[in-house]
Amino acid sequence: MTNLAKCTWPEAAELLGPRTVAILPIGCTEPHGPHLALDTDVTIAVAQTERAIESLAAVGVQAVMLPPLNYGLTNFTDGFAGRVTLRPGTLWAMLEDIVMSLEQQDVLQIVFSNGHLEPQHVEILRGVAGDHTERGKQRAHVLFPDNTRRRWAATLGAAFAKGDHAGAYESSIVLAADPAAVREEARRALPAVDVDLIGAIRGGADSFLSAGCDAAYCGDPAAATSEEGQRLVGLLAEMLVVSIRETWPDLFA
Repeated sequence: MTNLAKCTWPEAAELLGPRTVAILPIGCTEPHGPHLALDTDVTIAVAQTERAIESLAAVGVQAVMLPPLNYGLTNFTDGFAGRVTLRPGTLWAMLEDIVMSLEQQDVLQIVFSNGHLEPQHVEILRGVAGDHTERGKQRAHVLFPDNTRRRWAATLGAAFAKGDHAGAYESSIVLAADPAAVREEARRALPAVDVDLIGAIRGGADSFLSAGCDAAYCGDPAAATSEEGQRLVGLLAEMLVVSIRETWPDLFA
């Protein structure tokens, strides 16, 4: 049993401990075009987490997936229905409380597995992780493998590098991980929207509307494939596993 939400408390007591890696999938609830569900980023975070746990188990490392965090900072989707956002302080406090709860159960390794890439949201995750950089008695080390950093972003393709939202990158992953959540007829009919979202943000855009993403997507959703999604999930899981191995090599001994 590697899904904490599905454990009984005696099973959780056996699973959690000082050599366990607790992985928290982090997403949000926000619009992803007319073809993907509001929980797309949660789907991505869970998919990469599950694949990483499989890889860790294969080399004898015990890892557990925590219940996903379905909310984050979603200011960029202001103006679209379905957006649910937190304030920065609320997200920070939620993450800190999760860390403290796990520390009280002797969990010393916690990983943020993030699927939502809004810059301010990512900054909060970096900040919380930066406050927890050492392991000790009831003191957990929090690791945030950040796929917006150049090392990892360079492996994920041109669509990711441009900051496509609900384009080929995210649509491919959802096709692989949760195909029932994709509105296929709508996806196949969508025209490509050529917006360099990263460049627009650097130029001062503060929402998808101001960046020119009038239907809450940019990129080319129609180009997405399940096969590409499987490949991308594998790369994201590898990012988690490599980061864990580099940070806590003793767990692999």
